[in-house]
Amino acid sequence: MPFGEQPAYLRVADDLRRKILEGQLPPHARLPSQARIRTEYGVSDTVALEARKVLMAEGFVEGRSGSGTYVRERPRQRRIIRSGYLPTAPSPFRQEQADEGVKGTWESRSIQDTASVDVAARLRIEPGDKVMRTHYLFRSESEPALLSTSWEPLALTGRTPVLLPEEGPVGGQGVVARMAAIDVRVDHLTEEVGARPGLAEETAALGGVPGHMVIEIRRTHYASGRPVETADVVIPAEKYRAVYDLPVR
Repeated sequence: MPFGEQPAYLRVADDLRRKILEGQLPPHARLPSQARIRTEYGVSDTVALEARKVLMAEGFVEGRSGSGTYVRERPRQRRIIRSGYLPTAPSPFRQEQADEGVKGTWESRSIQDTASVDVAARLRIEPGDKVMRTHYLFRSESEPALLSTSWEPLALTGRTPVLLPEEGPVGGQGVVARMAAIDVRVDHLTEEVGARPGLAEETAALGGVPGHMVIEIRRTHYASGRPVETADVVIPAEKYRAVYDLPVR
């Protein structure tokens, strides 16, 4: 095949995708049958089937048992702002809500654990060292928005008022305020952003389908070069965009 020339199944998928995006095939409309695709585009059954598989993998259509394949209603993407620490924000999660009037809430669960090899490397501690692991489910307007799992070294927070991230005098106020309460000044954070298929447990919690893409953010807070907290943030890519609002120094 000459360079730049698309296989037949991709050309068919491109045209069907265009019709979906332009509204010629609106949400909940039935996708043309395999036989109809074969006739309209002059392709084989194999090509028609592969084109439908492409649209299904991309999330544009879904199969309904015993009924056929239909155009999915794709949600309007909201923005989650990643802007670092803002002292005036009422909570770390609330400052990430870009839509005015959105009410952010969350559920959390903290347990003492031992650091895995990966977490230990990120916190610069030894594998097996004790950490506080906290799981979060964040919601916007009661809709699941993101998951987060954070780890903090107990060598730093153990036997202090900030042992539990969501309890105590500064519970729920975020890493910066909590560390400041024990005279640890967080001076910067890093975030590594990637994308991957969502795990079944993650997509179930977020109201999605296993295998759909998620944005994964690996965040670490530092105080004078020492990691004091690290977290994995998981966002459903179909529903949200991570937007970075960064100052220019």
